[in-house]
Order: sequence, then structure tokens, then C-alpha cells
Amino acid sequence: MNVHRATNVPPSSEQRAPRGESFLAGRLRLRQTPRGHRAGTDAVLLAAAATPERRGLVIDAGAGTGAVGLAAALRAPIARVSLIEIDAEAAALARENIAANELTERVRLHEADLVSAASRRAAGLLEEAADLVLTNPPFLDPARSRVSPDPRRALAHVAAGGLEPWLRACLALLRPGGELALIHRADALADCLASLGARVGALRILPVAARAGEPATRILLRGVKGSKAPLALLAPLVLHEADGAFTRDAEALARGEDALPW
Repeated sequence: MNVHRATNVPPSSEQRAPRGESFLAGRLRLRQTPRGHRAGTDAVLLAAAATPERRGLVIDAGAGTGAVGLAAALRAPIARVSLIEIDAEAAALARENIAANELTERVRLHEADLVSAASRRAAGLLEEAADLVLTNPPFLDPARSRVSPDPRRALAHVAAGGLEPWLRACLALLRPGGELALIHRADALADCLASLGARVGALRILPVAARAGEPATRILLRGVKGSKAPLALLAPLVLHEADGAFTRDAEALARGEDALPW
């Protein structure tokens, strides 16, 4: 949820201070700053792509304060996890969150520009080393959207070079046969597919709707690098009942008790 305030009023110390929130039924504690991007339902859904039997290296590309990667580490207790984040303030909170959740032995932060191969190398990231890459790309195209005057929020929400360089970088980190999972706006599906091109197959597209009978607002997409298997469009995941309560499936995902239905 975004918090709006008059731009000429400086934030109070309370507004600037990181806030503690819990995810996965309290198993994950996350400090987030009120400014910039704040993790929520999208992060919980994306992290559910990491199943308990997942091995090897999982990368959270564009990690922010670490919600997706840390939730994935808790969901997949034998996997190693790398968080990639360019913003210094978010990266500092991610480091704190790694330590606070006692995940320093399995989770590593790389402060780097994801779309720069040189920056990735300098941060110690190896090409084609990941078994699973999770990403919640910047949602907005600057040519078609109003960009926030807050530079931190703009950095998190706006794909300055477009979606294709972001996903190309994710695939560069992924081994052949490895899996990419992403979440995006439903109306960005065509851009996602065009950006991935023929480099990813066995695509599974899971629409996400707030309530039954409503149009999807998000899509979760999973694919295998180098696969030639066909695409499948799955039945929608519905998040809320008519009274606003989580559906049984959404509640199980939020608690970390179930995996995505793909």
C-alpha cells in the first residue's frame, strides 16, 4: 500500500524509520522503509515458486529489502539464496533482515545493477549459476506512466530500459534447464512473452484475480531456459472471497503451507 503525503512536507522520523512486518504466518520478519517499494502479496505469491525440495542456487533479482528471497529461503530449506539489489538503503535493510531471520549461512546479498554484466561480475555473481531465478520486475514503462518524484520509489517501480534487458539479465544468471519465475501486471503479459522470446519454454501462465469472476490483475509466469515445450494457460488463482477474506488457496500460500498450482 502506498502512503501519500504532500511533497513539500518533510517526512517525520517515524515515517523515515523502517517498519517491522511479518510474513509466512510470522516465520519471516521483515524491516521495510515506508519510502520506496514495499513488499506485500506479490512477494508472497512469487516466493511460493520455491518448493521445499528445491536445491541449488535461488536468485531474487531486484530483491528490495529481501522479502521474496528470504521467504524462498524459508520455503526451500536446502537451497542457497542470493539477493540482488541496486538501492543502497534497501540493500542495507536486506542485510539486517538476513541476520534478523538467522539466514546468514544460506543467504547472500549482492549489491549490484542487475542489467549490467560488469556490475554483476564485480559483485561476485556468476553467469548461468542459478537453478531458479525469481523476479518482480519494475512494473512501469516510463514512456507510458507517471513516474514518482521520489527517486527511490521510481527506481523500484520504473523499468528505465524496458522489460527486455531486465529479463535478459535474469536469464544470463540462469543455467540451461533452470527455471525463471516472475510476477507482473496482467496487462504486461504480451511484453513478458515478447521479452523472453524463444529463450524460455515450458511456460506456465497463472492469472491472479482479486475475486472470482473478476479480470486478472497479475500474472505469475514460470518457464524453463532452453526448453521447447509448449505454453500452458492455467486456471486463475483467486485471492479473496466475496466478503474480502482470503480464499483457502490464498491463505495456504500466504502461510507458506502450499505451492503454486503449476
